[in-house]
Amino acid sequence: MAEDVRLHTTRVGDDGERVVFLHGLFGQGKNFTQAAKALQPQFQSLLVDLPNHGRSGWTDRFDYAEAADAVAATVRASYATDGRVHLVGHSMGGKTAMVLALRHPDLVDRLVVVDISPSPTRDSGDDTGRGTGEFEHLLGALASVDLAAVTRRGEADELLVEKIPNPTTRGFLLQNLRQGDDGYRWQANLDLLRRDLGVIGDWPATDEVFDRPVLWMAGEHSDYVGEADEDRMRRLFPRTRLLTVKGAGHWVHSEKPEAFVSALRVFLSADG
Repeated sequence: MAEDVRLHTTRVGDDGERVVFLHGLFGQGKNFTQAAKALQPQFQSLLVDLPNHGRSGWTDRFDYAEAADAVAATVRASYATDGRVHLVGHSMGGKTAMVLALRHPDLVDRLVVVDISPSPTRDSGDDTGRGTGEFEHLLGALASVDLAAVTRRGEADELLVEKIPNPTTRGFLLQNLRQGDDGYRWQANLDLLRRDLGVIGDWPATDEVFDRPVLWMAGEHSDYVGEADEDRMRRLFPRTRLLTVKGAGHWVHSEKPEAFVSALRVFLSADG
């Protein structure tokens, strides 16, 4: 059963309303640590490593429904004992969050979807849109590194410079590199993510509706959210409010952290 996959979680704070954060592809729950700390003491947070990422268990395939069910089971067991939680998801984590809200509406109070839509991800083919083609390139670059020959993290960084010239992107990806007794390894399940990238970029068909407040947050310089997505978003989530964060690209929470936290605090604190 998908719900049985072990998910690693980290708690930030122990008072206030409960928030659950779901990261994007290549990410980890800890990517939201800064935001979670900034939301204290009004909110406490649970940072989740999604399946095949971070310190969570691996699966045989990628499936949004199974991932959403696994998160729901984990949250119910240890975090949502006093009622609904607020759910925040970015990119792949945003799609997982949407599916979770549609499948488990009794668990979610307010939903925040960050720079993704309930639509197949368009492959823009450029450095700003970062469609599936860009992620395929990044996964291929990581797979090309001969970890058996790597003796220090800096060597892996040097091996990636030609294929991934942006140092910020390399640094983000290298968070997945771990050193063990037998040398270095990738913490994320790269083989599965590379094989199932088409599924990750897709959107599972559903007729369910989540009729509670939703904040749909888009980066001004990202093309993951467009006018063509609005009809489907509002059919599935009729109480959606769209907010565009000026100056932000796809990684809204890391590029504009103050604006991101401010928007979360206002939306999650609102009445009704």
